[in-house]
Order: sequence, then C-alpha cells, then structure tokens
Amino acid sequence: MQVPLLDLKAQYQTIKDECLQVTEDIYESQYFILGPVVEKLENEIAQYCSTKYAVGVSSGTDALLLSLMAANIGHGDRVITTPYTFFATAGAVSRVGAIPVFVDIEADTYNISPAKIDAAIKEMSEEVRKTLKAIIPVHLYGQCADMDEVSRIAKDNNLVVIEDAAQAIGSEYHGQRAGSLSDFGCFSFFPSKNLGGFGDGGIVTTNSEDQYENLKILRVHGGHPKYYHSQIGGNFRLDALQAAIVSIKLKYLDQWTKSRQENAQMYNSLIIEAGLSNKVTVPFEKENRHIYNQFIVQVPEKRDELKEFLINNQVGCEIYYPVPLHLQKCFSGLGYSTGDFPVSEFAADHTLALPVYPELRKEQIEYIVDQIKQFYA
Repeated sequence: MQVPLLDLKAQYQTIKDECLQVTEDIYESQYFILGPVVEKLENEIAQYCSTKYAVGVSSGTDALLLSLMAANIGHGDRVITTPYTFFATAGAVSRVGAIPVFVDIEADTYNISPAKIDAAIKEMSEEVRKTLKAIIPVHLYGQCADMDEVSRIAKDNNLVVIEDAAQAIGSEYHGQRAGSLSDFGCFSFFPSKNLGGFGDGGIVTTNSEDQYENLKILRVHGGHPKYYHSQIGGNFRLDALQAAIVSIKLKYLDQWTKSRQENAQMYNSLIIEAGLSNKVTVPFEKENRHIYNQFIVQVPEKRDELKEFLINNQVGCEIYYPVPLHLQKCFSGLGYSTGDFPVSEFAADHTLALPVYPELRKEQIEYIVDQIKQFYA
C-alpha cells in the first residue's frame, strides 16, 4: 500500500470547482497584488485568530522579517529563540542584523523552555542584556508554547514577543488562539501547511492599531503615501490569487483539523494495541487544541533504519529537523557546539514524522503501524 507523507491532490479534488471559479474571477479582474481579495482574507484570519488585525504578506518567513522590522530590531540586537525549528525562525533574526540567542526546548512538547529562557537572561552580562530585545517562541508541529511564562519573562524584561505560529493556525493555549498571545503572530500559507495556498504566502496578526498601520507601510517598501518613504521596508505583499485560495480553504480548516486530531488518536490507539509503546512515543498533548501540522513520534532506537524501512515499504515519512540550528554551518560564528542544547539534539536524532493529513484513511494508518511492528519484530 502506498501512503504519501502528504496528499494535496486529494484535498484539491474536494475544493476544485471553488478554486477554479475564484481564480477565473481574478483573471478577469486583473487585480493581482493586495486589493479587496487580500483585505477579505485579512479580516477572516483576524477573526479566526481572535485578533484585531491581520496583514497579508509574501511568506511565513517574511512575516517574521516584517515583524522584526516593525519592532525596530536590527544590527547588534539580540533575540532569544529555539534551535529546534525550521531555519526561517533564526534566519529572519540574522537577516535584520540581529543575533539569535538559542535556548533549549521542553522534552515533551519540543517547544521552547521558559525555564531555559529565564536562565539564559540571568546569565547575561549587563552589557549583553541591554541588547536583548525580543523572544520568538515557536508553536512547533501545531501545539502552542507555554505562553504565560514566555509573556511573564518578556514583561519582566521589557521584551517584544513574536509568535512563530507558521505550523499552528487554529491551535490554542488556555483557550486563546495562536497569534493572539503576543505583540505579533506570524503564519505561513506554504502549500504543505494545514492552511496552505497554491504557492508562497503568509500573514501577520496583531492587536495594536499602531503596529497594524506600520506593518502595512513596511510591506510596501515603507512608502506612505505612495512614492514617499519615511522608513525602509520591503516587498512583502500577498498576491490576490494566494489570498483567494486560502480564503476558500479557511472554510474547511476546522473540519480538516478535526480529521487530523482523529487520525492522531487512531495512531495512539493502534500503537498501544500493537505493543509498540516502548518503541515509539506518540506526541504529548499539553495544550487543549493541538492541530497536528505534523504527527511526530519519538524513536529511541534505530530511527534512521525505521525511516528507511518505511520508505522502502511505500510509507512517506520525514525528519523534522535533522540538524538543530546551533549546529548549522551558517551559525558557527555564534560559538555554539555539540552538547550545548542536549534536548534539541536528542529530538533531532530521535524523532520521525508520519502521515497525518485529513484525507488519510483508517486502513492506511493500520498499514503504517503494521509496518512499524514488522520492523521491530
């Protein structure tokens, strides 16, 4: 049986007619950049995330970059974040000339550890502390970080908080939506996300009217009014085609999320029934709404061999992420080395993503678990 890691073609078949109609409308209008279709999506996302405002941008990476720029974070400033995440999180920090400061993660959720943030700040010299400007927690794999503690630390130290919620639209922390828990919420509409477009796209959420206006100016090269520039921004505009597709998909997002959650529960039950609990550890649900952008199992022994076995038996799987950011060559100048963040390094060496997309059938999940059982047998 063939089971891809993600099957976007299956999803497309359920919304094909709507997509073709809306793209035809845009072709006829010839209004491709920003405009009423983008504004409509911005209002819908703000409502979905329980924020006052949302600003459509060109990608999730640019959402982070734009938020850092709006917060006036630049050369020589420092930003605390996690080394166990997609590259864009720390990459955006470096691109504005700031310095990523990594702290380790929690072993159960893989999200940034507030205790480690606290400890890192206390260990800083007074001179270094003066350059610390922000914290970027990542809601990894679809589950929110411990935002009460992150917010407390930020308030105590006068720091901006930027949520990297690229994998977490619709997830909740204590009943509050991702993206509404900080100064800025950054989302990605990359096609593989739970809410994905037909290309690159993203959005920034905020509850600040001043920052909302600032974000809109910065995304068009800092120009306001047109051709008059009081600050330097970038070309971070969302195009209407992507906005239209994401707007269609948003109507189905809660339904798709429910299917992902049901698939995750099916995995949990089948893994227990198969006697595999000591071989693979299923995700820990710390918060009340995990949306399962990925279904990540921890594999204490023979992770790489299991991955190869599954792929050879036509089961799609992936390692997120094989090299923590503090060990990436481009960050070698920061002075980190192997052993500095042992929990992140363990996660990089012992986790594996299994298919969890909404269209996954019960017999496919049974097949995957059976293949895992055969491998360990």
